Order: sequence, then structure tokens, then C-alpha cells
Amino acid sequence: MKDQRLNFKRLFSLGFLSFFWVGFIPKAPGTFGSLATIPLILILHYYSLSFSSVLLFTFLLFLLSCFIADLVQKKEKVHDPGWIVIDEVIGMLVTWLFIFPNVKPLQLFWVFILFRVFDIVKIFPANWCDKNIKNGMGTIIDDVISALYAGIFIYIGNYFNILS
Repeated sequence: MKDQRLNFKRLFSLGFLSFFWVGFIPKAPGTFGSLATIPLILILHYYSLSFSSVLLFTFLLFLLSCFIADLVQKKEKVHDPGWIVIDEVIGMLVTWLFIFPNVKPLQLFWVFILFRVFDIVKIFPANWCDKNIKNGMGTIIDDVISALYAGIFIYIGNYFNILS
């Protein structure tokens, strides 16, 4: 009986961290994890959640992700494996918060593109966190920092009508 519970925990953890198994797509799991966030953004928008509700949801998702990523990575003896894409989900949500509640297709395109660019490039301190923080927080936080850069960029781009 105990083995069944452990298998459920592992299955839940892997499903959560891989964002419903999207992270196990063989090529470009981070890109697919980011794309898979767009329906979540549309759902959050559909339910007319307030900015503070989405911010709280994103923060709680961040905390839970750090905790579960830390447990799984220690148990599996891995650090920041490619199949963990919940950090991309959080990054996309953080980037979107800079233009909240906008869900126009062109704006979601820019959220996706800018987040992916900043996530791949990893400007300081994201690159430092990625290399030096060896726990669940380290797996997630570099994407949050990249999302902040992307969010600032998209906010400024919209302010000056560059991205319209």
C-alpha cells in the first residue's frame, strides 16, 4: 500500500513539474512549456480574475514549484532537468502580468517571444542563479528573473507603441 502512495506522489510531482507532461516532449520542452501556458492565461482571463488574484496565484505556484522541484531533484539526483517546465509557466505568467489583463493575440505573441529570448539569453543575475543555486529555488528563479526583464521590455514597448 505504501508503494502505491509513493508512486502517486511521484506521478503527481512529475506531472506538475512537467506541466501536464508537456516537459517530456523530446525537442524544445521549454518552448512547448511556454506555449502551453497560453491556454492557462486565457482561462485566467476568461474568469476575470483581478491582477492581485493572478499575482497571488503566480506567487503560490512559484512557492509550490520551488518546494516540489527541490524534493524531486534530490530524490532523482538531478538538477534543473529539461523536462521541468513549470518554471516556464511561471515565467510566462510573470511576463503577462506586465500587460495584464491584455490577451490580444499580438500581445501574447510578444509575451511568448520576449520571455523565450530572455530565458535563453539569461542576463545577470538570471545566469548567476541558474549556475549557482543548486536547489528547487534555483531551478525556478532564473526564469522569474528572465520574465521580469521580458515584462519590462514588453511594458516599455507597449508604452512607446513599438510592439503594436
